[in-house]
Amino acid sequence: MTSLGGVISKFMGEYDSKTPKRLKIVDAYLFYILLTGIIQFVYCCLVGTFPFNSFLSGFISSVASFVLAVCLRIQVNPENKSLFLDISQERAFADFVIAHLLLHLVVVNFIG
Repeated sequence: MTSLGGVISKFMGEYDSKTPKRLKIVDAYLFYILLTGIIQFVYCCLVGTFPFNSFLSGFISSVASFVLAVCLRIQVNPENKSLFLDISQERAFADFVIAHLLLHLVVVNFIG
């Protein structure tokens, strides 16, 4: 058990010291979206899916938001700069925002 605690504390120490602030913000957003999807799924299992379109659109929205945020994190990570030479951080964020707007327009349209 001590080795697991040591691994976790070493991971948190390196994450805290080596990860840029922008990536920490994206990671916090990813954690929030993950919790939202888990809560929606547990609620669906416990209560039911009476308005199935509402559950489906909410769950798909959280999964798609998670995927878009992961794509943003990959593009703005300084370690991946050589892979995305043509894409600036500002453009990656603008693409993220536009994709989110389109996603939520589709979700709202699906709800009915």
